[in-house]
Amino acid sequence: MNWTALPVLPLLLTCAVLTPLAWADPPAPEKPPGERVPALARVWPVGSRPAVLRGWEPPATVYAAGHRGVDLAAAPGAPVRAVAAGRVSFAGRVAGRGVVAVRLAGTSLRTTYEPVRAGVTEGAEVRAGEVVGTVEGTGSHCPGTCVHWGLLDGETYLNPLALLSPWLLGRGPSRLLPVLGVPVPPD
Repeated sequence: MNWTALPVLPLLLTCAVLTPLAWADPPAPEKPPGERVPALARVWPVGSRPAVLRGWEPPATVYAAGHRGVDLAAAPGAPVRAVAAGRVSFAGRVAGRGVVAVRLAGTSLRTTYEPVRAGVTEGAEVRAGEVVGTVEGTGSHCPGTCVHWGLLDGETYLNPLALLSPWLLGRGPSRLLPVLGVPVPPD
């Protein structure tokens, strides 16, 4: 046995193991919460542009205080609509309140609406704008009647307003389109 080749052996083994790792693509960095929310909502859950009674207040930690959704003004009995296409993952009662949850198609996101009397059943496919229930007049945590609209990605709460495109939020720029072929009215 050649004892002078032994110090080279660990170096060769290290190179053989580490070289393929150096050529591998680095893992994609995980997107922080909020950046993974596509603006895919086609409608508001209630009304055409309801008042936001209480906004999104993300908690500092999992169990810390905060507001894990937004409260939207809504009259008792008002229809509650799915903001985007998906499948109903829950329709029932939680702590005495009606809750409807919809897993949004093509994403890992889930929206929740409460207090809502469910008009759909678990497993049902819904389209954007389809009525999933009606606002319950009792059991709300708001001073008046409201719908608490939540958004989750796994167990992480996100701001549901991020689902809305700027034109639904009323923040898009005004655009004047040309009117062609229409006669100018006489003075």
